[in-house]
Amino acid sequence: MNSLQSFLAVAPVVKPATAAPAGGRLLSSRRARVSACLATPAPPPTAAPAAGPGAARRELSAASWAVVEDEAKYIVGTYKRAQVVFVAGRGCKLYDIDGREYLDMAAGIAVNALGHCDPDLVDAATDQSKRLGHASNVGYTVPQVQLAKRLVEASFADRVFFANSGTEANEAAIKFSRKYQRVAHPDGDAPTEFVSFSNCFHGRTMGALALTSKVQYREPFEPVMPGSTFVEYGNLEEAKKVIQSGKIAAVFVEPVQGEGGIHSATKEFLQGLRDACDEAGALLVFDEVQCGLGRTGYLWAYEIYGVEPDMMTLAKPLANGLPIGVVLVNEKIAAAINYGDHGTTFGGNPFVCSTALAVLDKIQKPGFLAEVSKKGENFKQLLKTKLSGNPHVKEIRGIGLIVGIELDVPAGPLVDACLDAGVFLLTAGKGNVVRLVPPLIISEKELEQAAEVIRDCLSALDS
Repeated sequence: MNSLQSFLAVAPVVKPATAAPAGGRLLSSRRARVSACLATPAPPPTAAPAAGPGAARRELSAASWAVVEDEAKYIVGTYKRAQVVFVAGRGCKLYDIDGREYLDMAAGIAVNALGHCDPDLVDAATDQSKRLGHASNVGYTVPQVQLAKRLVEASFADRVFFANSGTEANEAAIKFSRKYQRVAHPDGDAPTEFVSFSNCFHGRTMGALALTSKVQYREPFEPVMPGSTFVEYGNLEEAKKVIQSGKIAAVFVEPVQGEGGIHSATKEFLQGLRDACDEAGALLVFDEVQCGLGRTGYLWAYEIYGVEPDMMTLAKPLANGLPIGVVLVNEKIAAAINYGDHGTTFGGNPFVCSTALAVLDKIQKPGFLAEVSKKGENFKQLLKTKLSGNPHVKEIRGIGLIVGIELDVPAGPLVDACLDAGVFLLTAGKGNVVRLVPPLIISEKELEQAAEVIRDCLSALDS
């Protein structure tokens, strides 16, 4: 029994057919490429490998088409999905409904830091689910307190608040900022406004959305929360002017921007924000939802710069795909928060926290983060070597295993061609950046495979 078959043995899927019904959409054939993330045999390919990005397109199978049709019928149309139906994952591999294998360079949008179906995480989740999955925050639960202790001991923070997602964590940070300022200014003249930066992304709920720079995300839902000012990312002098106005409750900044196109801050910029906030009495909030917990080769991205925030938000990789969000705060902020000021039904439940503890166990193992740094640097150099000379490639940048390839044209055709070739990618920025955020456990061999496929598919940009 091969790895995919064994994964699916507990839940059989619809047997795929070879053609879509009349009127069905087309999907390119995909090359079956073997990844090295786990030493298990790859499932047999269901079709002959394609010759490259120019290979003939084929129709969706009946099984794939059935899922696409039902999605369109029953799910609100907020997603423009890639034309692939995933049913299984193992390590750094994804498998579609027809048994084809893909090297996952997206990791669920920087979520699956330890890949898919890690045995230790599966064991932790299974064990906890047999004992206690959810009890609310009306009582105490052991995994939540254990996880809070681990996060505090490993960071600048004194306390934590648990939520269910990155945007919820940022909403909590917004509320905590205003409450802190209200307590710090009992005369009633508390600052209530916020600063964030160009190309930033902090979430899609109404407060976090107000701090997100992309106009197309905000405009359909205006008016959003008032009082947000956007400053050019990296422009310290302009940021200082706004912070010194006396109106700013907090500054929200990503040390490394993900959705915005893989832009890294400088130490001078973050230290300057720290100094300006201290002088004005504003709080400094680092959003490490995408760049935190090992993605940069450091446990926290702020460690690269030696600059500590007052608050930090986390989410994506902490439970490797289970919903969690966290706000880490220092004591002065925690002291301003009282019973009932904020809350959540599901946040920090035992099921999710037990899995998060298992994630931390692995990421904090000696040598793990050093390997992430090494692989990330080697990958950037490999990409620069293999993609050099292509006129569409403007820059390759990033830290650790959060890497971007900026193009002079939209990245969509390249991403689609790579999907056809068995490598799953994301875009970022204004759609002209290929975002590479694979599982942190990815091998050097797999990174080389990804670089070769990207190189081979660059011709799709000329079509």
